[in-house]
Amino acid sequence: MAELWMPGAIKEDLGNSAACDPAFPAKAIAHITADVKATAAAPRDLVPFTTLKRFFTGSGKRLAPHILWDPFSGSFAQFFPATSRSLALLDGPGGTRTNRAGKVVIQIEALFFPHCRVDGRVFASLSETPCKDWSKLNAWVRSWGVTDHWPMDHPDGFTAHRSASVWQSQGGWYAHAHVPENDHVDPGSWPMFVDGHQPGAGPEKPPIGTPEQEPFPGASFFHAGRKSPVIAAMHRRLVAEDCNRYQAGADADVWGSGDVKSFAAWQHKLGFSGGEADGIPGKSSWDRLHVPNV
Repeated sequence: MAELWMPGAIKEDLGNSAACDPAFPAKAIAHITADVKATAAAPRDLVPFTTLKRFFTGSGKRLAPHILWDPFSGSFAQFFPATSRSLALLDGPGGTRTNRAGKVVIQIEALFFPHCRVDGRVFASLSETPCKDWSKLNAWVRSWGVTDHWPMDHPDGFTAHRSASVWQSQGGWYAHAHVPENDHVDPGSWPMFVDGHQPGAGPEKPPIGTPEQEPFPGASFFHAGRKSPVIAAMHRRLVAEDCNRYQAGADADVWGSGDVKSFAAWQHKLGFSGGEADGIPGKSSWDRLHVPNV
Protein backbone atom coordinates (compact mmCIF):
# COMPACT_ATOMS: atom_id res chain seq x y z
CA MET A 1 0.00 0.00 0.00
CA ALA A 2 1.30 3.46 -0.89
CA GLU A 3 2.44 5.52 2.08
CA LEU A 4 1.40 9.14 2.56
CA TRP A 5 4.85 10.03 3.87
CA MET A 6 7.93 8.83 2.00
CA PRO A 7 9.83 6.28 4.10
CA GLY A 8 13.13 7.73 5.30
CA ALA A 9 12.17 11.35 4.62
CA ILE A 10 12.25 13.92 7.42
CA LYS A 11 8.59 14.68 8.14
CA GLU A 12 7.95 18.43 8.30
CA ASP A 13 4.16 18.54 8.11
CA LEU A 14 3.11 22.12 7.34
CA GLY A 15 -0.46 21.29 8.27
CA ASN A 16 -1.88 23.21 5.31
CA SER A 17 -3.29 20.25 3.41
CA ALA A 18 -5.90 20.41 0.65
CA ALA A 19 -7.34 17.72 -1.57
CA CYS A 20 -6.19 17.00 -5.11
CA ASP A 21 -8.60 16.45 -8.01
CA PRO A 22 -8.87 12.73 -8.86
CA ALA A 23 -10.63 13.55 -12.14
CA PHE A 24 -7.15 14.05 -13.60
CA PRO A 25 -4.38 11.40 -13.91
CA ALA A 26 -1.62 11.09 -11.31
CA LYS A 27 1.40 13.33 -11.87
CA ALA A 28 4.83 14.21 -10.50
CA ILE A 29 6.53 17.54 -11.13
CA ALA A 30 10.32 17.91 -11.31
CA HIS A 31 11.86 21.17 -10.04
CA ILE A 32 15.27 22.39 -8.96
CA THR A 33 15.65 24.90 -6.13
CA ALA A 34 17.69 27.27 -8.35
CA ASP A 35 18.24 29.37 -5.23
CA VAL A 36 21.61 30.79 -6.32
CA LYS A 37 22.76 32.25 -9.64
CA ALA A 38 26.13 30.92 -10.80
CA THR A 39 28.02 30.53 -14.08
CA ALA A 40 30.75 28.29 -15.40
CA ALA A 41 33.17 31.16 -14.86
CA ALA A 42 31.81 31.94 -11.40
CA PRO A 43 30.55 28.76 -9.68
CA ARG A 44 28.99 28.98 -6.21
CA ASP A 45 28.88 26.61 -3.27
CA LEU A 46 25.69 24.55 -2.93
CA VAL A 47 23.31 25.86 -0.29
CA PRO A 48 23.03 23.41 2.64
CA PHE A 49 20.03 21.09 2.76
CA THR A 50 19.13 22.34 6.23
CA THR A 51 18.95 25.92 4.93
CA LEU A 52 16.38 25.04 2.26
CA LYS A 53 14.44 22.85 4.68
CA ARG A 54 14.26 25.77 7.09
CA PHE A 55 13.12 28.06 4.27
CA PHE A 56 10.22 25.75 3.30
CA THR A 57 9.09 25.47 6.90
CA GLY A 58 9.46 29.22 7.51
CA SER A 59 9.27 32.20 5.17
CA GLY A 60 8.92 29.95 2.11
CA LYS A 61 5.87 27.97 3.29
CA ARG A 62 3.78 29.47 0.50
CA LEU A 63 6.17 27.92 -2.06
CA ALA A 64 6.73 24.51 -0.48
CA PRO A 65 6.76 21.32 -2.58
CA HIS A 66 5.99 17.86 -1.29
CA ILE A 67 9.62 16.73 -1.26
CA LEU A 68 12.98 18.45 -0.95
CA TRP A 69 15.68 16.08 -2.23
CA ASP A 70 19.43 16.48 -1.83
CA PRO A 71 20.92 14.51 -4.76
CA PHE A 72 24.39 14.65 -3.19
CA SER A 73 23.58 13.20 0.25
CA GLY A 74 20.33 11.35 -0.43
CA SER A 75 18.50 13.39 2.23
CA PHE A 76 14.77 14.02 1.89
CA ALA A 77 12.30 16.27 3.69
CA GLN A 78 8.54 16.11 3.11
CA PHE A 79 6.15 18.99 3.79
CA PHE A 80 2.75 17.68 2.62
CA PRO A 81 1.24 14.18 2.48
CA ALA A 82 1.13 12.65 -0.99
CA THR A 83 -2.62 13.13 -1.43
CA SER A 84 -2.52 16.85 -0.63
CA ARG A 85 -1.68 19.57 -3.08
CA SER A 86 1.57 21.39 -2.45
CA LEU A 87 2.42 24.97 -3.40
CA ALA A 88 5.44 24.99 -5.71
CA LEU A 89 3.51 25.82 -8.89
CA LEU A 90 1.91 29.05 -10.02
CA ASP A 91 -1.85 28.53 -10.06
CA GLY A 92 -3.69 31.41 -11.69
CA PRO A 93 -7.42 32.07 -11.44
CA GLY A 94 -9.47 29.97 -13.83
CA GLY A 95 -7.99 27.30 -16.05
CA THR A 96 -6.57 24.10 -14.63
CA ARG A 97 -5.69 24.04 -10.94
CA THR A 98 -2.04 23.22 -11.47
CA ASN A 99 -1.24 22.16 -7.90
CA ARG A 100 -4.27 19.84 -7.75
CA ALA A 101 -4.86 18.47 -11.26
CA GLY A 102 -4.38 14.77 -10.53
CA LYS A 103 -5.16 11.94 -8.16
CA VAL A 104 -1.80 13.07 -6.80
CA VAL A 105 0.41 15.92 -8.01
CA ILE A 106 3.66 15.14 -6.21
CA GLN A 107 6.16 17.96 -6.51
CA ILE A 108 9.87 17.40 -5.97
CA GLU A 109 12.46 20.13 -5.54
CA ALA A 110 15.98 18.82 -6.14
CA LEU A 111 18.54 20.83 -4.17
CA PHE A 112 20.52 22.09 -7.15
CA PHE A 113 21.42 25.06 -9.32
CA PRO A 114 23.60 25.00 -12.45
CA HIS A 115 27.32 25.41 -11.77
CA CYS A 116 26.99 24.63 -8.09
CA ARG A 117 30.16 23.52 -6.31
CA VAL A 118 30.28 20.55 -3.94
CA ASP A 119 33.55 19.30 -2.41
CA GLY A 120 35.50 21.32 -4.95
CA ARG A 121 33.72 19.90 -8.00
CA VAL A 122 31.37 21.96 -10.17
CA PHE A 123 28.18 20.46 -11.58
CA ALA A 124 26.53 22.03 -14.62
CA SER A 125 23.40 19.87 -14.62
CA LEU A 126 21.42 17.79 -12.15
CA SER A 127 22.05 14.61 -14.12
CA GLU A 128 25.80 15.00 -13.45
CA THR A 129 25.27 14.75 -9.68
CA PRO A 130 25.31 11.43 -7.81
CA CYS A 131 21.47 11.52 -7.75
CA LYS A 132 21.78 9.59 -4.50
CA ASP A 133 18.71 7.55 -3.53
CA TRP A 134 16.82 8.61 -6.63
CA SER A 135 15.69 4.98 -6.86
CA LYS A 136 13.87 5.33 -3.52
CA LEU A 137 12.15 8.52 -4.62
CA ASN A 138 11.22 7.06 -8.00
CA ALA A 139 9.74 3.96 -6.34
CA TRP A 140 7.70 5.97 -3.81
CA VAL A 141 6.25 8.26 -6.51
CA ARG A 142 5.47 5.22 -8.67
CA SER A 143 3.61 3.63 -5.75
CA TRP A 144 1.05 6.45 -6.07
CA GLY A 145 0.20 5.52 -9.65
CA VAL A 146 2.52 8.00 -11.37
CA THR A 147 3.77 6.23 -14.48
CA ASP A 148 7.42 6.28 -15.54
CA HIS A 149 6.70 8.48 -18.53
CA TRP A 150 7.34 12.09 -19.63
CA PRO A 151 4.33 13.18 -21.76
CA MET A 152 6.17 16.36 -22.78
CA ASP A 153 9.60 14.67 -23.13
CA HIS A 154 12.43 14.06 -20.70
CA PRO A 155 13.95 17.42 -19.64
CA ASP A 156 16.94 18.31 -21.80
CA GLY A 157 17.95 21.93 -21.33
CA PHE A 158 16.30 24.99 -19.85
CA THR A 159 13.56 25.48 -22.40
CA ALA A 160 9.81 25.73 -21.89
CA HIS A 161 7.21 23.72 -23.77
CA ARG A 162 3.64 23.63 -22.51
CA SER A 163 0.32 22.18 -23.63
CA ALA A 164 -2.76 22.52 -21.42
CA SER A 165 -4.51 19.64 -23.21
CA VAL A 166 -1.59 17.24 -22.67
CA TRP A 167 -1.31 18.34 -19.03
CA GLN A 168 -4.98 17.67 -18.37
CA SER A 169 -5.20 14.35 -20.20
CA GLN A 170 -1.94 12.51 -19.51
CA GLY A 171 -0.35 11.32 -16.30
CA GLY A 172 3.32 10.79 -15.58
CA TRP A 173 6.26 13.09 -14.93
CA TYR A 174 6.39 16.73 -15.99
CA ALA A 175 9.16 19.28 -15.78
CA HIS A 176 8.28 22.60 -14.19
CA ALA A 177 8.94 23.90 -17.73
CA HIS A 178 5.97 21.81 -18.96
CA VAL A 179 3.28 23.04 -16.58
CA PRO A 180 0.58 25.44 -17.87
CA GLU A 181 0.29 28.89 -16.28
CA ASN A 182 3.94 28.70 -15.15
CA ASP A 183 6.95 30.53 -16.59
CA HIS A 184 9.88 28.60 -15.09
CA VAL A 185 12.18 26.54 -17.32
CA ASP A 186 13.64 24.10 -14.78
CA PRO A 187 14.85 21.48 -14.01
CA GLY A 188 17.05 21.34 -17.15
CA SER A 189 17.75 17.63 -16.67
CA TRP A 190 16.54 14.76 -14.51
CA PRO A 191 17.78 11.20 -13.83
CA MET A 192 16.45 8.34 -15.92
CA PHE A 193 13.85 6.05 -14.40
CA VAL A 194 15.13 2.99 -12.58
CA ASP A 195 14.10 -0.63 -13.15
CA GLY A 196 10.78 -1.79 -11.77
CA HIS A 197 8.28 0.07 -13.96
CA GLN A 198 4.66 0.15 -12.93
CA PRO A 199 2.71 -2.49 -14.87
CA GLY A 200 1.31 -0.97 -18.03
CA ALA A 201 3.58 2.05 -17.93
CA GLY A 202 5.88 0.68 -20.63
CA PRO A 203 9.67 1.02 -20.69
CA GLU A 204 11.38 4.37 -20.57
CA LYS A 205 12.16 5.50 -24.12
CA PRO A 206 15.86 5.56 -25.05
CA PRO A 207 17.53 8.97 -25.00
CA ILE A 208 17.18 11.00 -28.18
CA GLY A 209 20.05 10.42 -30.60
CA THR A 210 20.93 6.92 -29.37
CA PRO A 211 21.28 4.17 -32.01
CA GLU A 212 17.69 3.09 -31.26
CA GLN A 213 16.13 6.43 -32.23
CA GLU A 214 16.60 8.70 -35.23
CA PRO A 215 17.78 12.19 -34.16
CA PHE A 216 15.89 15.22 -35.41
CA PRO A 217 17.36 16.08 -38.84
CA GLY A 218 16.25 19.73 -38.73
CA ALA A 219 13.15 21.39 -40.18
CA SER A 220 14.94 22.21 -43.47
CA PHE A 221 15.29 18.46 -44.13
CA PHE A 222 11.55 18.23 -44.82
CA HIS A 223 10.86 19.73 -48.22
CA ALA A 224 8.89 18.57 -51.27
CA GLY A 225 10.61 15.73 -53.09
CA ARG A 226 13.07 14.84 -50.31
CA LYS A 227 13.70 11.10 -50.54
CA SER A 228 15.12 9.29 -47.52
CA PRO A 229 14.69 6.12 -45.46
CA VAL A 230 14.21 8.48 -42.50
CA ILE A 231 10.96 9.70 -44.07
CA ALA A 232 9.84 6.11 -44.63
CA ALA A 233 10.52 5.30 -40.97
CA MET A 234 8.58 8.41 -39.93
CA HIS A 235 5.73 7.37 -42.25
CA ARG A 236 5.45 4.00 -40.50
CA ARG A 237 5.44 5.61 -37.05
CA LEU A 238 2.68 8.07 -38.03
CA VAL A 239 0.55 5.21 -39.31
CA ALA A 240 1.18 3.29 -36.07
CA GLU A 241 0.07 6.36 -34.08
CA ASP A 242 -3.25 6.48 -36.00
CA CYS A 243 -2.19 9.67 -37.80
CA ASN A 244 -2.42 8.22 -41.30
CA ARG A 245 -3.53 10.94 -43.71
CA TYR A 246 -1.70 9.43 -46.70
CA GLN A 247 -3.22 8.68 -50.07
CA ALA A 248 -3.01 5.10 -51.28
CA GLY A 249 0.08 4.45 -53.33
CA ALA A 250 2.09 7.39 -51.97
CA ASP A 251 5.84 6.83 -51.95
CA ALA A 252 6.60 6.20 -48.29
CA ASP A 253 10.17 7.50 -48.53
CA VAL A 254 9.40 10.77 -50.37
CA TRP A 255 8.22 13.86 -48.48
CA GLY A 256 4.92 15.13 -49.84
CA SER A 257 1.50 16.52 -48.95
CA GLY A 258 0.48 13.29 -47.20
CA ASP A 259 3.43 13.65 -44.85
CA VAL A 260 2.43 17.23 -44.04
CA LYS A 261 -1.16 16.23 -43.29
CA SER A 262 -0.13 13.16 -41.28
CA PHE A 263 2.48 15.00 -39.23
CA ALA A 264 -0.02 17.81 -38.57
CA ALA A 265 -2.39 15.16 -37.21
CA TRP A 266 0.42 13.99 -34.91
CA GLN A 267 1.07 17.55 -33.72
CA HIS A 268 -2.64 18.01 -32.98
CA LYS A 269 -2.60 14.72 -31.07
CA LEU A 270 0.20 16.10 -28.91
CA GLY A 271 -1.88 19.19 -28.11
CA PHE A 272 -0.32 21.68 -30.53
CA SER A 273 -2.48 24.08 -32.52
CA GLY A 274 -2.22 26.95 -34.98
CA GLY A 275 1.23 27.54 -36.38
CA GLU A 276 2.65 24.87 -34.07
CA ALA A 277 0.65 22.25 -35.97
CA ASP A 278 1.66 23.13 -39.53
CA GLY A 279 2.80 19.62 -40.44
CA ILE A 280 6.52 20.45 -40.50
CA PRO A 281 8.37 18.49 -37.79
CA GLY A 282 9.92 20.43 -34.95
CA LYS A 283 12.37 18.89 -32.52
CA SER A 284 9.86 18.29 -29.73
CA SER A 285 7.18 16.68 -31.91
CA TRP A 286 9.83 14.64 -33.77
CA ASP A 287 11.48 13.38 -30.59
CA ARG A 288 8.12 12.31 -29.18
CA LEU A 289 7.31 10.28 -32.30
CA HIS A 290 10.30 8.00 -31.52
CA VAL A 291 11.27 7.28 -35.12
CA PRO A 292 13.56 4.23 -35.11
CA ASN A 293 17.10 4.70 -36.31
CA VAL A 294 17.67 3.77 -39.94
